Amino acid sequence: LENSLLTQPWASVCFGESTFLAKVCFRDTGYILLISDLTSVWYESADAEAVGQRSKELNKRLTVHVSSFLNHLCNLMCPLLAGQSGATTAFSCHRSPSGLRLHVKSELSGLPFCWDFHCCPAPLDMVSRHLVRPLIQMNLALQCQVQELISLLLQKDAEIEDYRESGATLSRDRLRTEPFQEEMFQQNFMAEVRNGTS
Repeated sequence: LENSLLTQPWASVCFGESTFLAKVCFRDTGYILLISDLTSVWYESADAEAVGQRSKELNKRLTVHVSSFLNHLCNLMCPLLAGQSGATTAFSCHRSPSGLRLHVKSELSGLPFCWDFHCCPAPLDMVSRHLVRPLIQMNLALQCQVQELISLLLQKDAEIEDYRESGATLSRDRLRTEPFQEEMFQQNFMAEVRNGTS
């Protein structure tokens, strides 16, 4: 399940005033949920037996197979992660020193349905695998891309300057651009980053 979770994208979700990043993977054999407020990271991994036991405790009037139960949970969570809130589904969360509880209220087969995800702090290797390493890899990839684009802009500026020195003129003056200033670009970029995180 956790290997499958690695391929799932992070999604931004809101519960009340709080914003989280979350990803989840459901199978007939259980589910795994990972959720973070970028200060802490919590997770829950539950197999079919644990899901069946908790469903009996929380939904005494419902008698459905565990796989149907997991499928219904998946159908409730996927719209949330896609930024769509179901009219008949309500989510709330409660943080405590021991973890985070995500509460879901909805309907199943015309009967009230509720579920609690009991999330505990994620181990460091899980945080590294799902959050830290992908962020660093993406950052490195973007840095390489920026350097390639800067190099291309400088080459284009040199090419344009060569045309000018050969006597070429623009047919449309509005296309005229100033030479690219790498140092100024880097300073402006860092200023925007600082303003975005302050």
